[in-house]
Amino acid sequence: MAEQRPLPTRHETPLERADRNFSELLQELRVTQTGVQILFAFLLTLAFTQRFPSLDTVQRATYVTTLLLSVLAAALFTAPAALHRSLFQENVKPAIVRVSSRLAGIGLFVLMLAFTGSVLLVVDVSLGRAAGIAAGAGTLAVYVALWGVLPRLVHRALRPAEVPPAAPDRGP
Repeated sequence: MAEQRPLPTRHETPLERADRNFSELLQELRVTQTGVQILFAFLLTLAFTQRFPSLDTVQRATYVTTLLLSVLAAALFTAPAALHRSLFQENVKPAIVRVSSRLAGIGLFVLMLAFTGSVLLVVDVSLGRAAGIAAGAGTLAVYVALWGVLPRLVHRALRPAEVPPAAPDRGP
């Protein structure tokens, strides 16, 4: 087995770290924003289809809830840009990064619910309520596993020597 060497540490000032973390966060938001935009566009068009009037009460409630969740996700993912723009040149970049990171985390949770609701709705309309619930539960399980459990497993699998000593810098 190969010898495990400690990861190199970064030599950066708190402001350099904040700049780097904000740049990384913006890259992440660009990826998620595309998914939100596609989901939102899909949901907006559903209300204008011929089949929409035949949806039952549960399907309509699922639709409206999912539409509103996708709007909330979009708001959460764009809030860091608005926050940065509002506080630009106020020398508060570390606070902007902290708040923006939390907004992005909440946005991912809301997006997970929106994706789950959209799968539930489409499968419910296509194959029936039981299949819709099963597909929605399966979708939720996949997101929880990939977005929640996997990062914890990877973190736990790292040996203490592999964890960078700068504990406050856990990314954006």
